[in-house]
Parts: sequence; C-alpha cells; structure tokens
Amino acid sequence: MIIPRYWAEAKTKMKFEGRQYTIKRFGWSDQNVESAQQHAEQRVAEAIEQLKKDKEIRRLDHKVAYNGAEGLPIREEIIAQQDDVIITRNSYGALCLNTPDVLFADVDLIHHPSSKLATIVFFTLLSLSGLCAIYLSSWWIFGFGCVIALFVTGLISKWLFHIQSKFTGTPAQRALGKIRHFSQQHPDWHLRVYRTPNGYRILVMHQTFDPRGEQAQNLFQAISTDSCYVLMCKNQNCFRARISPKPWRIGVERLRQGIWPVQQERITQRADWVQNYQQHAQNYASCRFVEQFGHQLSHPKAKRVQLLHDQYCKSDTQLEIA
Repeated sequence: MIIPRYWAEAKTKMKFEGRQYTIKRFGWSDQNVESAQQHAEQRVAEAIEQLKKDKEIRRLDHKVAYNGAEGLPIREEIIAQQDDVIITRNSYGALCLNTPDVLFADVDLIHHPSSKLATIVFFTLLSLSGLCAIYLSSWWIFGFGCVIALFVTGLISKWLFHIQSKFTGTPAQRALGKIRHFSQQHPDWHLRVYRTPNGYRILVMHQTFDPRGEQAQNLFQAISTDSCYVLMCKNQNCFRARISPKPWRIGVERLRQGIWPVQQERITQRADWVQNYQQHAQNYASCRFVEQFGHQLSHPKAKRVQLLHDQYCKSDTQLEIA
C-alpha cells in the first residue's frame, strides 16, 4: 500500500524524430516536496528513455484516483494516520480508511434483472418468433417478433426477477445468505457484518490478510464482492472502506477538483467545501453494525482497525446511513 504524503509534477518539452513532445509526470514522497520533485524528474527521464526505445510514449499521467494498474499510488489527501492505517479523502470528498492487511469486503445489492437474464429472455423470444415464422411460412412474423422482443424483454425480465425474489428472497436476504453460508463453511473465521446504504460490509477479525492472497480472493468470490473493489485491492495492495457519507446522499454536491494534489489557488475553495460537508455529515452514519458470525477470536490489529472504523462510521448509532 502506497499513499504518499507529498506530490510534485515535472515536465519537459522535446523534439523526437520530427515530432514535438511535452511529457509530464507526477512524483511522490513521504519525506518532503523536494523529494517528490526529484522523483517526478526521475520519472520524466525514464519516460524519455522509453520514448527513444519504443518510439511512442503516454505524455501525461492519467488524473484518476485509483491508478494502480499504471503503477501509480492512491492520489488522495491524507487526513490522519495511525501506524499503517491511513485515512484519506477520496475524489468526491468522502473519507476512506486504507489498511494493508485488515480485510474489508463490500457487497452491493442488485435490485434489477441481470444482463444475463435479459439476454436469455430476448433470445427465447427470438427463437419463438423464428419457430412461428417457420410454422406459418411467413418471415413477416419473425420480423414482427423481433420488434416485440425489443420492447417487452425489459418488462418480462423485471417480472421474472420479481418472481425469483418471492422464492429466493429479497436482494438483501440473498446477500446476507451468502455471507452466512460462507461463515458456515469457514467456522473459524470471525466476520462482523454492517449494513450500508446499498448492501453489506464485512470486516474479518480473526487474522490479517494479503490483499492479493487466495484467502481474500475466495471471500470476495463467495459473497459476490463488487468487481471494481476487488481490482482496486489487487492494484493498490490494500483493503479500503468508506467511513463518511457520500456527499449527494446528505444534500451536498460532490467535491470538485477532488483528485490530489490540487492547485494552490483552489485550496481555500476545497477547505470551504470540507467545512460545509462536515457540518452536514454530523447527522449521518456511514454504516450500521448488524451481527457477527463465527467464533469471537479477534486479531489485535483487526480490533484496533474495527474500533477506528466504527468510531468514524458511527456504526453503533441509529443515525440514517448515507
């Protein structure tokens, strides 16, 4: 897990094989801005060498928060740090807890039919249209069936999804059922379960984990963890949990210019936004503790992270979660 405290940017203009290039690279450091600047200049030099070797180069670092796939660390402002647990402000303004080895997993509820179900319905209708067309020797029937399929696939898929929910439970019941089933298969795991605005969060308490390790990946797969979160864990080599409300859920616009670092002239504007956001966020929680599964043994580090997480999230209150 790499979340630097200091950032800097270096750029150079050069001509190579008759073409003009402007190359910009960010550098980072936990020591000071000067070290970050040296690192940025080093990355520019490396980019020039790559251009000479490969005859092409990406001219800018993509300005996104999760750049792990490109070898960049998490570009977020560090708000607080306790040992190797780091609290950052993400791109839209909420606080996030980042830990290298205490396992968090979020499960988002699905309230609509899957694309797989819609595809099955659509091709089933097409097949029926084709059979009718062959039986009646009229391709007009098939064309009419195709048009009907386009219009009614969504309605039929929603109806089937509703019927499925009656037999297999609501999305929340199915998600909690997967968590409970995993616990039954792994009784030595200590799982704390929290309700989030759109699903559940699991905090694993009995040991620490490698974000890229088999055990973490098995849990992610078993409980259908969000695929973007799984990819982030691999790329950034850490686990992560949002510990303050999403701005738009509490009547606040998302943070503009949220990718760190921001330009100096925008610091005051950012500080004003943070103050307004914090005032609104006081009356909301980020998640609510539901129950725990498995034995009650807790790893000391996981326990420290749990206390920090619960304090920020206000998970033991009855405040509205957002």
